[in-house]
Amino acid sequence: MGETTTKQGKVAMIGTPCHMIAASKLDRFSDILGESPIDIKIGLFCMENFSYSYMKKLLEKNNIDMNDVKECRIEKNSLWFYLKEDKVFKIPLEKAKSCVRKNCNICMDFTSELSDLSVGSVGSQEGWSTIIIRTDKGFELVKNAENDKYIQTKPIEESGLKLIKNLANKKKKENLSEITKRERVGRPVIYRRQMPITEFTEEVSKCQFKDLKGDVIDIGACVLCGACDFICPEGIIKIEDRKPQIKGKCPEGCNLCYVACPRTYIPDDILSKDADKKPLGDYIKIISAKAPILKGQDGGVATALLNYALSKKLVDDVIVVDKSTSEAWKPESKLTKNVADVLNAAGTKYAACTIFTPLKELNKGNGGV
Repeated sequence: MGETTTKQGKVAMIGTPCHMIAASKLDRFSDILGESPIDIKIGLFCMENFSYSYMKKLLEKNNIDMNDVKECRIEKNSLWFYLKEDKVFKIPLEKAKSCVRKNCNICMDFTSELSDLSVGSVGSQEGWSTIIIRTDKGFELVKNAENDKYIQTKPIEESGLKLIKNLANKKKKENLSEITKRERVGRPVIYRRQMPITEFTEEVSKCQFKDLKGDVIDIGACVLCGACDFICPEGIIKIEDRKPQIKGKCPEGCNLCYVACPRTYIPDDILSKDADKKPLGDYIKIISAKAPILKGQDGGVATALLNYALSKKLVDDVIVVDKSTSEAWKPESKLTKNVADVLNAAGTKYAACTIFTPLKELNKGNGGV
């Protein structure tokens, strides 16, 4: 086993289901990877993510400039772009499917089942969000944020709960079919092969970046989360040309990138073998909520919870996904202590982002195996 490191501050993060898997692996294998700074995990409901470059080309075909996009939302089976001068352009989701990233088609998680809290607009009325409370830490965060007037909550309606379960089951069913299809042609989807920790340790003991490339990157399973970039002790993994690449030689015996990746094997104490039988995963309570002082997307709840965690010093930093200053509407992750940055980053971007890369700013050292 490798050396451990001292945690340099606590971080709250918001991300998609695959991000929650990576964060859970960073925590589970802290004895190997070094202690994870991630303390609060807020997951989003996610059916799929889109390729930024493909989405840009699709808009260009319809004479829409990315620079004119102010907001993007998925509603009523369409992808909506809210443009400057109060114009709106929408694309039926079926037509937008050509922009979906290949890795999304093997994801079996709609509601970020490995988070502390899951947040999404599905299941609640307009202007409200659904919150799935999964852990005691998440329960305390919601309770205290409501007591301090950052959010308000109410029971979720049964019809809303049914809708969430239907969509979660739909994603599991359709993507299981895709997994089966890929494996028939010899493309293993190894992150769904949950195994006991002893088997996991043996399986990954000699896996390095070349194995990550063959098992995940080259077959269209990479989620572009940046966990490999963040965790690499040599700093030789870079995200270029929309995929991780290596710029050096792996030290003998180092398998940290393979361990941290959300699309490699997962031990069954993180993701149980019966996970796919539960449409929403394990949870304590499901409610509807909104943030009265914010007029953000889906009630502003995720933004309000991050602001609460920062303001009350529950965490030292948060990871948010903002828009790039150089490429219109392209998502860009950042680590910040500033509430204003959280407010500016509000709203879903619907494109892949290397969310873990900014954690390198914490100068966290890593051990080896």
